[in-house]
Amino acid sequence: MSLTTNVILSHEQIVQKIRRIAFEVYEDNFGAKEIVFAGIKGSGFEFTELLKNQFDKIASIPSDIAMITVDKTAPLQTFIEVDKDLKAMEGKVIVLVDDVLNTGRTLAYSIKPFLGIRIEKLQVAVLVDRGYHKFPIVPNFLGYELSTTVKQNVEADFSDPHKFVVTLN
Repeated sequence: MSLTTNVILSHEQIVQKIRRIAFEVYEDNFGAKEIVFAGIKGSGFEFTELLKNQFDKIASIPSDIAMITVDKTAPLQTFIEVDKDLKAMEGKVIVLVDDVLNTGRTLAYSIKPFLGIRIEKLQVAVLVDRGYHKFPIVPNFLGYELSTTVKQNVEADFSDPHKFVVTLN
């Protein structure tokens, strides 16, 4: 049995969705002191960098970026690490970012470091939501919603800056 790969989002569509999400973040947080885009290590962080860069082009709100390292297979067995000083994030809006929202487990555990500080607001932005949630994570900002089966895999590839792609196989 061969696996077929279908392109779900083309480069142009991804760029358009990143731009739209950046505008939505700006509109929803107009007047905020600062926004920190905190992305999940891997392609989630690559998406975070693209989103922050687009946000900086359109918004007058200062922004920063942080990378969250979490073991996706065993989040309780390892320390969830944020590469920036959490105390410096106090009073700011945190936008937790990942490329694909599967069950919501990774994002749910990634919230933990931010629960120990006083933040203005915590929001979630994802490029693709598979709609197969096991945890109560609902994105505030969403690029594309796609209902899939458990066995299907959605993958975002940002490795070529001229050919981003999201595939389903």
